[in-house]
Amino acid sequence: MASDRPADILNLLPQRLKQARQRQGLSLDAVAKLSGVSRSMVSQIERGESSPTVATLWNLTRALQVDFAGLLDENQPPPGIEYVASAQTPTIGGHGRACRIRILSAPEQAGIHEVYDLSFGPGGALESEPHGAGAREHLTVIEGRLRVRSGDALQVLNTGDTARYAADLPHAIEALDGPARAFLIVETP
Repeated sequence: MASDRPADILNLLPQRLKQARQRQGLSLDAVAKLSGVSRSMVSQIERGESSPTVATLWNLTRALQVDFAGLLDENQPPPGIEYVASAQTPTIGGHGRACRIRILSAPEQAGIHEVYDLSFGPGGALESEPHGAGAREHLTVIEGRLRVRSGDALQVLNTGDTARYAADLPHAIEALDGPARAFLIVETP
């Protein structure tokens, strides 16, 4: 039950907003981009140095995907486990050749920190245009062999190998010698 005393609400708000942001692994910059609230204002609110307007608070709760009332609930339960069944894991279709892409990261991480499960059939490939400036990919082969191209650089990876490379230029992943599977993390500053 939320407190009826305005002072209690103002004391809870900064901490709860910061906890919600940290639970989702979001930086102040990311919250600013998602909410349209300046980074400095988000920081001031989290430190209790500024009281947000209703509109600002609404934008922040929407960006953090938290319930407005739950944010102020004094008896808020600790964060639980978010469960996504295998059959409900989003899949990207129509990209690459003989390639299935399963999205493992939370939707709010898109464009910041993305995690994928890649499955390639024989001769499968995934060619990508440059991502945002400074983007990097971290690819670990779970099964099979893959060849990675980043710009003009090439690297062959065997099962268990990892490659880290620039993804802000044209890049590709290609299965060698049959089917392959990999775990891919895409980071964009």
